[in-house]
Amino acid sequence: MKRNRTLAAAALVATLALTTAACGGTKGGGTNDGASKGAAGGFNAAVDKVLNPSDKKGGTLNLWTSTDVDSLDPGRAYYASVWNYQRYYARTLLAFDGKPGKEGLKLTPDLAAAQPEVSADGKTYTFKLKNGVKFEDGSPITSKDVKYGIERIFAQDVVAGGPTYLINSLDQGQDYKGPYTDTDPAKMGLKSVETPDDTTIVFKLAKPDSSFPYLLAMGSASPVPQKSDTGSKYGDKPVSSGPYKFKTIEPGKSYELVRNENWDPATDPFRKALPDVVKLTVTSNADDMDARLLDGSIDLDFAQTGLSQAAQAKVLTDQKLKANTDNPYNGFIRYIALVPAVAPFDNEHCRKAVLYAADPTALQTARGGNSAGSIYGSMLPPNILGSDDYDPFGLTKGKPNVDKAKEELKACGKPDGFKTTIAVRSNKAKEVNSAVALQTSLKAVGIDAAVDQYDGKLLASVAGAPDVVHSKGYGLIVAGWGADFPNGAGYMQPLMDGRFITATGNSNYPETKDPEVDALFDQASAEKDPAKAAEIYKKINHKVTDSAVYLPIVADKALNYRNPRLTNVYINDAFGEVDFQALGVSDGK
Repeated sequence: MKRNRTLAAAALVATLALTTAACGGTKGGGTNDGASKGAAGGFNAAVDKVLNPSDKKGGTLNLWTSTDVDSLDPGRAYYASVWNYQRYYARTLLAFDGKPGKEGLKLTPDLAAAQPEVSADGKTYTFKLKNGVKFEDGSPITSKDVKYGIERIFAQDVVAGGPTYLINSLDQGQDYKGPYTDTDPAKMGLKSVETPDDTTIVFKLAKPDSSFPYLLAMGSASPVPQKSDTGSKYGDKPVSSGPYKFKTIEPGKSYELVRNENWDPATDPFRKALPDVVKLTVTSNADDMDARLLDGSIDLDFAQTGLSQAAQAKVLTDQKLKANTDNPYNGFIRYIALVPAVAPFDNEHCRKAVLYAADPTALQTARGGNSAGSIYGSMLPPNILGSDDYDPFGLTKGKPNVDKAKEELKACGKPDGFKTTIAVRSNKAKEVNSAVALQTSLKAVGIDAAVDQYDGKLLASVAGAPDVVHSKGYGLIVAGWGADFPNGAGYMQPLMDGRFITATGNSNYPETKDPEVDALFDQASAEKDPAKAAEIYKKINHKVTDSAVYLPIVADKALNYRNPRLTNVYINDAFGEVDFQALGVSDGK
């Protein structure tokens, strides 16, 4: 999820607890000591509960960002903060509930009148729409509008950039190219989606997929009125189905949302719609934005990627300022992939030598210390059901195990060490720091690791191209990943399923091709009970972690500042961010 945080794969991501053994801290991964408590509720006060609850309406919410939105078109956006922002103007059949903690990961009916009726074989989903749902012009939202919105993303030559999961699920060999070339007079030619009447929509899958409901909570499944669709320019003025509509859109400068008078709160299960106006200002000066945050002239960093290093230092040494911050997990794991196709990592013991030789604390420090993430032992983030404190290589102890590393080197026939190369994006300073930190710790056991920096914009054709990885001898690849939707498949499948390996744009860097792992993903997909699916995802995580093809560095966190005047502040676990739609302002200004 690209996060920009710039939502690297959705997502959709979150803030849940690591156990004390795994992170040594509170739910947000820090120490919620009494000294840091203040009028705003205290450090991490919005991590797992609602801070400053209120129903007071009025005023203007002021969001700022140092990175412009990727697109306002719900079919094209892929930044997590934009998916969060879409909750103001793009409703979907299902949506993540407006609640903190684990409750925020649950899908609740939004445009749908109820949860879907699912066929016994798990391949047909039938939804009924609520009565009274309307677009901003007062026209009713119909099942055909939902289908049309989904059909748009099939036109990747026009509506490109957003998630394409629904294409994978719904095309089923039709090779549908979207409504712009659709020969059906009504532009309703996608065969796997049926609209028998204006309030009924039926999805027919080729095989059971317990992740499918998550796809319907993405903006790419929001309704679009065909008469208002301007193709690639739809993001210039998207039509609202939510509580707010756009008054002004100035790309690269500012965006202003005002109330949508045709939104009926009686049809909406969770949206608060408290401010009269929501302003988003784009700045090129991130330091100035942080200064405005700390002096109270703006309310929240839209991207929620964390304060700058200078601002963090100021906040963490001032208990009054610190009381207005949260340091939640954002759903990413930063890690180093080990590539068995590159010798000597075809030998499991050589891979294990790296994991034991790595200095977890040095790697954490390279990412920015505890406020940037907690040392982690496996490859399923704390927001995903099925995650636990699994740590077979003792990484969360925070120290290298040199003796074990040397034992593994002997076992792999390399008692004096070996040479390898670490690939890292040159434009990602924290990743470069991580590579150097690993290089230093490996040297202590005789492993000579060269660091090869490549242009980050070439990720898909360098680290994401197995042939290039092999030819360059990249035995180790520094990376990070966040889920587009919060279950085990949403996070792990692109990294671990052999069927996801591609010639370019590959994310399964170790090129894991384990038939048992692939079969477990299929088993979890067919499982209707999320708790039972979670147990399968736990098994996958343990199995792949045991194989020593990933060295997890940290479960990512971001230290963000919130204006004390904000009400209804909480981290939405599906996004790993403060839930925009819930926010209000206590002073009504």
